[in-house]
Amino acid sequence: MANITVAMSQIYQEELSNFRATAHLAERLAQCLRFGDIVALQGPLGVGKTTFARALIRALGWTESEIPSPTFTLVQQYDLADFSLWHFDLYRLEDAEDAFELGIEEAFSEGVSLIEWPDRLGRYLPGTRLDVLFSFAESDDARCVTIEGDAAWADRLDGLGHE
Repeated sequence: MANITVAMSQIYQEELSNFRATAHLAERLAQCLRFGDIVALQGPLGVGKTTFARALIRALGWTESEIPSPTFTLVQQYDLADFSLWHFDLYRLEDAEDAFELGIEEAFSEGVSLIEWPDRLGRYLPGTRLDVLFSFAESDDARCVTIEGDAAWADRLDGLGHE
């Protein structure tokens, strides 16, 4: 697995006023995902990465059970109608190469990968991905989100901010 350098640029930016706004963005992004996509969720502890991931997984049609955080299991897999989705939480990953034991190569080639703490992959993080960066806003419930990707992602996400 090689890391390819890709020119990334800002595609979208918004202040999300509350949980519902975060879930709504996840729902809109879910409509754009397809087989082979890698989405890297970045930001500090408690900023809402898992909340966003859960909303995205629900928007993709997962209704069978609760959506647990993979904080301790490191990965959860969901077999959806159009593809399998792997939700990784790499916060506790000690060495980037340990991700291979989690099946990350399989995830990259056989479905959609949603990765919290993607920086833990180091040089193994693919360059052809979508970065969703969260940060805290002034209001306790609000979050700022910036989405970055290459030109192909920019084309696919054109209109993401429009209803």
